[in-house]
Amino acid sequence: MSTHADLGMNRTGVATSPRLTAEMIEGQKEFTPDLLGDERKIAASRSSSTREWTEPLGSVPPPPTLKGMVKSGLTALKGESPTLLIDKLGARLAFERTGVRLYEAMLAKLDAKGSFAGGPTRADIEGIVRDEYNHFQMLQEALEHLGADPTVMTPSADIEATITAGALAVMVEPRTDLAQCLESALTAELIDNDCWESIALLAKQAGQNDMAARFERALAQEQAHLLNVRRWIRVSQGLEEA
Repeated sequence: MSTHADLGMNRTGVATSPRLTAEMIEGQKEFTPDLLGDERKIAASRSSSTREWTEPLGSVPPPPTLKGMVKSGLTALKGESPTLLIDKLGARLAFERTGVRLYEAMLAKLDAKGSFAGGPTRADIEGIVRDEYNHFQMLQEALEHLGADPTVMTPSADIEATITAGALAVMVEPRTDLAQCLESALTAELIDNDCWESIALLAKQAGQNDMAARFERALAQEQAHLLNVRRWIRVSQGLEEA
């Protein structure tokens, strides 16, 4: 199995049925929109909603206990925006949890449809699952070390959950094969690599050097994941030998 596109009865294009396409165009002329205008009205409406909506997407709560505040909390963090590190740690935590689910879904896909010559083995994917889970645990410990609640959905975590929803949808779609799922994984890995680099830098700025060192080791593992996924995709497309 490799990336392929079979010929078949795909009827989504208008050229497949000229007669019905002509009828559709005529119907559009008969039933015009209720409101006059063009895309500028849509843009104006979006701008108006953005201006009127004054509440932010979310917030970073204070440490849940007094002990957490005294032990470390935000007062232990250096830099102009100590809550930014908490926000981004929450985002990575949510992302790594999704990463575990992504690659577990890929395992199910491999078991059902198999791999291809030069593609990932079960052991390859299981290794990535272990890395993602270990990263999740490390991030949970980092948040607890700072006195933060790792179960909080921070603003950045909310955004990244929305971004990765599409990647997970591709993985669990019954009609996709392993090669197609690798393209979905590539999207997630590209985001993950850049974000790990960012939180390592944020941890250094906050004076959390030990934490930053652990994040840099996680980044090295994520870089290896990205290289493997890219190679498997090239092999599946015949761009690289197995």
